[in-house]
Amino acid sequence: MRLRALLDTDALGLKLLGGEDELDRTVRGVMTTDLRDPSRYLSGGELVLTGLAWRRDAADSEPFVRLLVQAQVAALAAGEAELGSVPEDLVVACARHRLPLFAVHESVAFATITEHVVRQVSGERAGDLAAVVDRHRRMMTSGPAGGGPDVVLDLLGSDLDLRAWVLSPTGRQVAGPKDAEPALTAGVRAELAAEHLAATRTGRRAPHRVTVGSTTYSLFPVRGRGQPPVTPPGGRALQGAGAGRDVRETVLSDWLLVVEADAGDWAEERLDLLYGVTQLIAVERDRRDAARTVRRRLAQEVLELVQTGAAPAEIAARLRVAAPVLLPGLGAAPHWQVVVARVEWEDGDEQTGRVAQTLLEEMLVDPHATGPEQSDRIAVAHTGEEAVALVPLPAVSSEHDGSEAGVLAETLLGSVREPLSAGLDGDGRVTLGVSAAVHSAEGLRGALEEARHARRVAAARPGRVCAAGHQELASHVLLLPFVPDDVRRAFTARLLDPLRDYDRRHRAELIPTLEAFLDSDGSWTRCANRLHLHVNTLRYRVGRIEQLTGRDLSRLEDKLDFFLALRMS
Repeated sequence: MRLRALLDTDALGLKLLGGEDELDRTVRGVMTTDLRDPSRYLSGGELVLTGLAWRRDAADSEPFVRLLVQAQVAALAAGEAELGSVPEDLVVACARHRLPLFAVHESVAFATITEHVVRQVSGERAGDLAAVVDRHRRMMTSGPAGGGPDVVLDLLGSDLDLRAWVLSPTGRQVAGPKDAEPALTAGVRAELAAEHLAATRTGRRAPHRVTVGSTTYSLFPVRGRGQPPVTPPGGRALQGAGAGRDVRETVLSDWLLVVEADAGDWAEERLDLLYGVTQLIAVERDRRDAARTVRRRLAQEVLELVQTGAAPAEIAARLRVAAPVLLPGLGAAPHWQVVVARVEWEDGDEQTGRVAQTLLEEMLVDPHATGPEQSDRIAVAHTGEEAVALVPLPAVSSEHDGSEAGVLAETLLGSVREPLSAGLDGDGRVTLGVSAAVHSAEGLRGALEEARHARRVAAARPGRVCAAGHQELASHVLLLPFVPDDVRRAFTARLLDPLRDYDRRHRAELIPTLEAFLDSDGSWTRCANRLHLHVNTLRYRVGRIEQLTGRDLSRLEDKLDFFLALRMS
């Protein structure tokens, strides 16, 4: 389509600010971004939409526009919602580089423009195949009666003779064609999900082709809002989602479209169609994520109350609000279980709470369940570096205390260890801790601490995906209250007094360094980042700790002794 056609569509709310002589340029795709340098996600011919969050002062406009021109984009459209009007420095920079510039009225969503451009470009490119996409779009936007992604997959089968499934990153089937026989087995789904995670994390261009047995599958990522667009091999960025986030922020939450076919020899028109289908499925994914907002907010409120030491009555009141949402129709107050998860990357990035949140929501779903229903009973909050799930359990009978009920650590990982291990290989880890069930607000804080301690136990084990349950804490943490005071004092004094004395004389901060090192599970990079130290400085401090105490912090036994000493001090 031509740029000129955008001005002729009143519903898009575009106003031309410069580039009248360039309106015959061809638009081949659309991309939304607020990156200062989005060039790596551009392939040429895009209409770039921006909310101007990248602009801090007038000097930022010139380099931003220069990068767009070097990437050969068709035009730039800037939203007025952030600053009220498009800054003059951006207008001047676009005029200098002959880049057409549009202003987007604050009442018009970028999604409206994206959908219009994608529809027009797909229509011109795919001819009759665009009618199939339009049918899918109508089915997806017709509400619950439309049937969601299952209907899209059925239409792929009836119109293009393609069998296809939508899988979660752990290999759970989200949607599939009706009466598809033979269905994908759990083993095949796990292998496909593992290949998808590994390929996406290492930056391989989609579609990813995988042969399992004698069958070849093509894997297409399904990207949600705020993620880099998927660019077909022909270079057309059809998917209009925003760009700019590290792939590791989304690789553990992306769905994938699995097509039973080898896309290696497909015509560009058919590839374009499949990317259009992933965009439609992404709409459903975003819709389901939005539906989780209430449950996430409830979990976040409860977590904040528990962590700040709120009165049990206040926490109980919030739980009474949460229970009907998570377990509708439940007659009695449920028991609760806490699950803590952390995703850790090798480079020490700690802000992985949101990644862990979406992953934990998926992991807590019954692996044999399809569709979203099971996840409606899961509330997951997050902090900067961990996710915390509040899992409601039906109240157990009086002869049980709840310790045998609910989520079991190893069972939780049974169906997801293979794909996650492959997806994280060489780059990161997932560790989980699971508490026992508690039946009151008074027990929730202890359950949270219990789950966190269990996660630390899991983190001490080898492997990319590890979990530990409350049963494994009985040998140390749960026994601490029963240790005599004189034994506790002697134990902590022997380990920590040399460090305290040294800190007092030299202000060396060995005790805080030890706490941070243990809390970082012995990761030098992550601990150094947390303390804002050079790794060599951290190594010097740890060496001094070992010298003063005669212990070796590379040994699990010595780490555990220090952990217990700090807990008892």
